[in-house]
Amino acid sequence: MVKTREVKPGMIAWEITRVCNLNCVHCRAAASRGPYSGELSTKQCLNLIDEIAAFAQPVIILTGGEPLMRPDIFEIATYGTKKGLRMVLATNGTLVDNQVARKMINSGIQRVSISIDGKDTQSHDVFRAEQGAFAGAMRGIEKLKTAGMEFQINTTITTANLRQIQEIQNLAINLGAAAHHIFLLVPTGRGRDLAEQAITAADYEETLKWFHRQSVISPIQLKATCAPHYFRIMHQQKIKDAKPVKKAGGRFHESTHGCLGGITFCFISHVGQVQPCGYLELDCGNVLKKSFADIWKASEVFRNLRDYGKYKGKCGRCEFIKVCGGCRARAYEATGDYLAEEPLCLYEPKK
Repeated sequence: MVKTREVKPGMIAWEITRVCNLNCVHCRAAASRGPYSGELSTKQCLNLIDEIAAFAQPVIILTGGEPLMRPDIFEIATYGTKKGLRMVLATNGTLVDNQVARKMINSGIQRVSISIDGKDTQSHDVFRAEQGAFAGAMRGIEKLKTAGMEFQINTTITTANLRQIQEIQNLAINLGAAAHHIFLLVPTGRGRDLAEQAITAADYEETLKWFHRQSVISPIQLKATCAPHYFRIMHQQKIKDAKPVKKAGGRFHESTHGCLGGITFCFISHVGQVQPCGYLELDCGNVLKKSFADIWKASEVFRNLRDYGKYKGKCGRCEFIKVCGGCRARAYEATGDYLAEEPLCLYEPKK
């Protein structure tokens, strides 16, 4: 039996609002313009920051929906910064103008992620279900660059854009991004309607092998998210003859290890529900009813996720369990059991 680890969160994704100005086809939250009832008030948000800062010093990802749709977003970001938290923000970029970019800088936000899911207007706008989304994101990026705000590009991979990934990565480099993060589609929210666009286990494996090779030669940081196999592949396919290129954007680590949900990462919904991640919708407690620290330490789901001895199937017997862990959200969507084996893994453990 593996001992349950007592750890503190290193990163928290906070769905500060579910309201959004787009209707992206893959959206975990199935977000729209709303309104959505029950969202935390400004005071409740500041109280939550107090609780988190008293317990740990994680990176806080302000996400949505579209966080820039929330009028008090910069008040919240500024407060988190003053509390010593590293505040970052995830946006679709279409609402970023000169004033917004300056407010980001002034509030202490350290990095902004912009989602780009196609190499051009046609492919990106179809994914985002909004004409002009690509042009809006490009304008937003230019405003961030002018203000001196560090940014990264996030890309959700499906069969629709799988063959464009190299071009999207080239675009990220040419735009001056500090990093390119790829996300392997998890079929939740509107993403369930894209189940037929989820790439196969074989394509998954080949894509991650390619991404690892790119990580050695790319001038920017590359990180695979919702793709825990990547860290098994890193261990299997170290490129000994190649010297990794020194990269910009050193304030945020390029890689850690596989599934972090409930281990060093968690998600807080727009109504205060704490979950292992945004894709694994298990209610581990609500910050309006319990303190964040109590939820983090006492949640049965979190404690199970920290005990690799409870993982089932080939994940449970895999020699790479501690660096990979398998995607718990995919396991849950496929079987109803978040401790089941990862359904999109070709690797057969040696044990």
